[in-house]
Amino acid sequence: MIDSASNAPAFQSPNAGHAKLFDDPQRAVGELIRLYEQSASFLIERFDEVLVSGRTNERYRAFYPQVSLTTTGHARVDSRLSYGFVPGPGEYATTITRPDLFESYLTDQLEHLIRNHGQPVSVGLSQTPIPLHFAFPEGSYVDGALAEKLAKPLRDIFDVPDLTATDDRIVNGNFEPQPGEPLPLAPFTAQRVDYSLHRLAHYTATSPRHFQNFVLFTNYQFYIDEFCAMARDLMADGGRGYDSFVEPGNLVTPAGASEPISGAVPPRMPQMPAYHLTRPDRSGITMVNIGIGPSNAKTITDHIAVLRPHAWLMLGHCAGLRNTQALGDYVLAHAYVREDHVLDADLPVWVPIPPLAEVQVALEEAVASVTGLEGYDLKRIMRTGTVATIDNRNWELRDQREPVERLSKSRAIALDMESATIAANGYRFRVPYGTLLCVSDKPLHGELKLPGMATEFYKRQVSQHLEIGIRTMETLSDMPAERLHSRKLRSFFETAFQ
Repeated sequence: MIDSASNAPAFQSPNAGHAKLFDDPQRAVGELIRLYEQSASFLIERFDEVLVSGRTNERYRAFYPQVSLTTTGHARVDSRLSYGFVPGPGEYATTITRPDLFESYLTDQLEHLIRNHGQPVSVGLSQTPIPLHFAFPEGSYVDGALAEKLAKPLRDIFDVPDLTATDDRIVNGNFEPQPGEPLPLAPFTAQRVDYSLHRLAHYTATSPRHFQNFVLFTNYQFYIDEFCAMARDLMADGGRGYDSFVEPGNLVTPAGASEPISGAVPPRMPQMPAYHLTRPDRSGITMVNIGIGPSNAKTITDHIAVLRPHAWLMLGHCAGLRNTQALGDYVLAHAYVREDHVLDADLPVWVPIPPLAEVQVALEEAVASVTGLEGYDLKRIMRTGTVATIDNRNWELRDQREPVERLSKSRAIALDMESATIAANGYRFRVPYGTLLCVSDKPLHGELKLPGMATEFYKRQVSQHLEIGIRTMETLSDMPAERLHSRKLRSFFETAFQ
């Protein structure tokens, strides 16, 4: 078949069928899964046929499923809610990828939407093609040599990723629909989600399906070593509420086991390895070693955000800026000076990053519980205040008068290279965030750790700091999602999906 307008072969596609209405969120998600599997299978089967036959005179295209809602009136909703409803009358839609991975998330979002608006949602195929690269199952191996032998480039036979359609316009608040185009129902499009799912596997060497809803970030391997030791002890002891521990290479140690039963050690460690204490409902804890610097912090949070976690926290080391602080003291960030610059184009520095009460309270209570200090005595080892994040690791080597004056005017009590980035991206992506740092040096006061001091410091403080982070996450996981997801993070116009 030839497309007369372009003289090119028309695309072959699977039968689209008709969109269906659902007032049951589970059945709606079941239809999304069916449609996605049909489209992905079609592309993989045609790709295999092309490689075997070498025929390149046909073109193939399959489409993402989509869910949509059309409403003619304003919904009366619980004013305490931060998500689960559209802002006004109109047509709203979003493309969906990997509904098997997002099954519980999608079911929850559609349940809120159907209940709050009292009408069904429509599920069918969109007009957005699935790029061939995103149709392959996780872990697939494709022999590039065979594809190179084809008479035409793959992009002339199948759709390939389109970076012009893979962006953050919706979540950044500058999406402008074309005439007749529906308004967005979710913060990310399917192709944007697919892009991040592939990046996550690359950067962390673990499958996106292992990521949990509560994420800890750290900038030191010491924390990861402690997390792994604790997780292995938990598994050997039956899990105590967790059902597995997953390491890079998708090494899975189930509760009750002392070593992994599946997966393979990667030939080299990834850039930002991730470790997961899992629960069946994804209410467990993921921990990622992001290394040093705001670029890594932005990169990994850009991608984890598409999984729609319920909270993420930064646990790391910082420079204490006050003479009254001691090595090992804690800093609970209540505000941020953002001199990291990696988010300047997405979130201007004049945008305030507010503290979130639920997270702040959970962190303070965890510090009190683990250290045995409370009330006024807690001030002996913890300060709440402003954390400055910069992008120059060797800032001390400059003339210090100007930066020190700025830090003093901001009332900063600590300095690091990641915390404000993680908090700002949490704000941007509507993911609850928090920061608890540990003072590891005081460069303004000439107080640096000697080698022996460093070993003892890490041995003593890392275990306690990590325990505080885990207790905080367990407290947050006990909260209803509707309470944890703060209205502070919602703009004037918001998508219905959190």
